[in-house]
Amino acid sequence: MSKSNRKLNRRAGTMLLVFLVWAGLVMLRLFWVQIVENDRYEEWSLRQTRDVQELYSERGTIYDRNGNPLAFSLMVKSLYADPGMMNVPPEEAARLLAEVLPEDASVLAEKMSRDTRFVWLERTMDPKVTTEVEKVLREHHLRGFGLVDESKRYYPNGGLLANVLGFVGIDGHGLDGLEKSLDEQIRGAVNRQILLLDARGNPILHSTMAPYEGKKTWSVYLTIDESIQFFAERALDRAMASTGAEGGIVIVMDPKTGDILAMVNRPSYDPNYFYRASENEFKNRAVVDIYEPGSTFKPVIAAAALDAGTYTTDIVWHDPGEVVASGHAVRNWDDESYGDVRLVDILKFSINTGFAHIGLLTGGDILTDYAKKFGFGKATGIELPGEGDGLLFEPDDMRPIDVASMSIGQGIAVTPLQMVQAYSALANGGKMVRPHLIASIRNPDGSVEKETAVEQAGQPVSAAVADSVKDMMEKEVSEGGGGNARVPGYHMGGKTGTAQKIDTVHGGYLEGQYIASFCGFGPTEDPRAICLVVLDNPKGMYYGGMVAAPVFSEIMGQIMRYMGIHAIESAEARQKTAAAVEQAEAARHMPDIPAADAPAVTVPDFRGWSMRDTGEWLSRAGLGFCPDGSGFADRQDPLPGTAVGRGDEVSVHFSP
Repeated sequence: MSKSNRKLNRRAGTMLLVFLVWAGLVMLRLFWVQIVENDRYEEWSLRQTRDVQELYSERGTIYDRNGNPLAFSLMVKSLYADPGMMNVPPEEAARLLAEVLPEDASVLAEKMSRDTRFVWLERTMDPKVTTEVEKVLREHHLRGFGLVDESKRYYPNGGLLANVLGFVGIDGHGLDGLEKSLDEQIRGAVNRQILLLDARGNPILHSTMAPYEGKKTWSVYLTIDESIQFFAERALDRAMASTGAEGGIVIVMDPKTGDILAMVNRPSYDPNYFYRASENEFKNRAVVDIYEPGSTFKPVIAAAALDAGTYTTDIVWHDPGEVVASGHAVRNWDDESYGDVRLVDILKFSINTGFAHIGLLTGGDILTDYAKKFGFGKATGIELPGEGDGLLFEPDDMRPIDVASMSIGQGIAVTPLQMVQAYSALANGGKMVRPHLIASIRNPDGSVEKETAVEQAGQPVSAAVADSVKDMMEKEVSEGGGGNARVPGYHMGGKTGTAQKIDTVHGGYLEGQYIASFCGFGPTEDPRAICLVVLDNPKGMYYGGMVAAPVFSEIMGQIMRYMGIHAIESAEARQKTAAAVEQAEAARHMPDIPAADAPAVTVPDFRGWSMRDTGEWLSRAGLGFCPDGSGFADRQDPLPGTAVGRGDEVSVHFSP
């Protein structure tokens, strides 16, 4: 073999060896990648070709005690864009979509110009908007856009009960009120959708693969009665308009069970458009705010003194016109002396000097102890966020003037809900019940998951003392300063209150600003409802007996009739009522409720119907109800046979 051939063979051998080594390294690398590191590289591959999108399913429904929906969710469409797959410039697409979307074209164009594979253009659109969007996409052959299902929260009654219900953010999380405190129980489950991506990492539209559905959520039934809530809101709105008050509160509670039947706050907002409201409108003053109760606290003082044995109903005390404590004179609102008076007179005429005298006899330590027994100084524990504790004196630090001030409802601070809870003891034979809003939580199949039991929060005074004070409170309404709280045909008990407004920033009181209130219950023979009315800084007349008591009268009158509680009537009145009932039964014809998808509702002839039947029919038909008067329907607007749209209001007048 020649020298050149041997040299060629060596080179070929070297190249073969290099090739074999290289091939071996490749095989080892393939073994390492495909066998040893298979799971890791498979995960990388999936990340590059697949994306997971999380969407929230329907949130649990919130109902009132009668099964009327107060907050529910529906699946609606959300619009997104993939800028990498759009077949028209962002400016052109924005111009077309801005005609049907609430966003400006410039905002839409900016979103579609971003360096991203996915951008939301409009979340949770109304069905009408969705239809218009689909039309634009179809007619202009726009590519790079998609629609996905998302859950949207609706509040069918607008602002009714808004500060209690709260609202839900765009991501399905409760942000205020019951929506926040019940978020874990009723939040919509997460639906995961798998999207396939192309070589550039862009989502391939309509490639959604088998979404993983989360479990269905619970529903919540409240103790709220939608009709009573409506009565209370309407009455408070009228009072706000007539008095020019800056704010207002109404709470209605069953004194035997603690069921909150209504809770109203003003100012308020529409949770369907919560983003338009301010922090001041979000606040639930009924559980958050504290205020000096003024004379509405006097029945608690009377009950404490009677139960402690430091005072009796038989004592006759001569009112000197002023009582001096720590060098300060406590006088009556009119600077007058009431002469010889018993406890019933002291309460009935709200005599400041009398309560200062009773408080000084009883002592600050005893009064504070009873105030705590009545639930003051600590939160009630209601199922709402941000509840206040209130403020009480430290007994060891109390001077005589502090004791006298506390005895007339000054120098301390309470929440409206605490006041209602305390009055339940006076209305319920000394047994105080804890207020609550949740009646039950139910499973998707309708079975009860959890039910709220009646919880007694204590018995601050004996039944005999509670009944004695209750009788005095009835005389306050029938004979004393609470005359404007009377409800014809029913015995009501209660107490007026007027107090200067606390300066929460600098301390002390705000000059010329007052809190007017009235708290009471009825009928006193068997109390079915407690009602507290608070008006914040009414203009002009500011006494509770003048501006808050009439609101109580209006609300309680409607509640008594709505609950079917018979009024105390004369024989002639009973005959007239019986005749009206017979007429109603003869004339009554309950037409069928129109289908849910019917575009309009034909208003029936309500003449002869009771207020309850009329309200139930209108509520089930999706119409608003504006009742006036009491008894049975005799005229209405719109007239019978008129076609109205869903959500329209129907006014019906009732007469005995």
